[in-house]
Amino acid sequence: MNKLNEYFKKNHKPKNFTHKSVEKQAELQTQTIKGKRFYVLPNGEKLPSITTVLSARGNEGIARWRQSVGEQVANTIMRNAAKRGTAVHTLTENYLNNEELTQQAVLPTALFTILKSELDKINNIVMQEGALYSNKWGVAGRVDCIAEYDGKLSVIDFKTSTKDKKEEWVENYFIQTSAYCEMFEERYGKSIDQIVILIVTEEGSTQTFVKNKKDYLPLLKPAIEEFHKKFQI
Repeated sequence: MNKLNEYFKKNHKPKNFTHKSVEKQAELQTQTIKGKRFYVLPNGEKLPSITTVLSARGNEGIARWRQSVGEQVANTIMRNAAKRGTAVHTLTENYLNNEELTQQAVLPTALFTILKSELDKINNIVMQEGALYSNKWGVAGRVDCIAEYDGKLSVIDFKTSTKDKKEEWVENYFIQTSAYCEMFEERYGKSIDQIVILIVTEEGSTQTFVKNKKDYLPLLKPAIEEFHKKFQI
């Protein structure tokens, strides 16, 4: 065991988070249709992923960035970002589950260490990595975490980034988590108003955005309508 792994195990011991999990419903399978992700409901109906629905919203800046750096460089950066995010999510999920953590690569380990002070504000965990859907809105997805944050039941999303993000850049995150609030209420009958976005950056900072879903639900309907205008199955 190298010194880094020894340090990691010593300073990231399992914590005693309380879990108040809801009864699990049927797990949803995913299916890719014309390059878009859909969730298959127990009755066979297919609903688009909320992240897929929102991916086309306000993506002009991303398109310009891809053009400026070139497709090959852009794809490499996106793959590395996805790998980084997955590793941090794994550490976060295991930490909230009171499990002993397995060291990841140096960067995700460092990012998790920075994020941990915000994770310690979470408790009374209701759901982690849970599949949800809404017949009312016609979307589905997999929520990172539903738990109390600073004592208030919230939909919580964990993000990694190279650098700090301006609030206007992450509006889709607010819409996405607001949709999860609606999905959870429809499936379990319990209302959630607060959404929390926790971002940890390679610059060594954390950003915490705490919002109310009512401010972003008006943006959800037009995003869904626009998706269905462009994509039909």
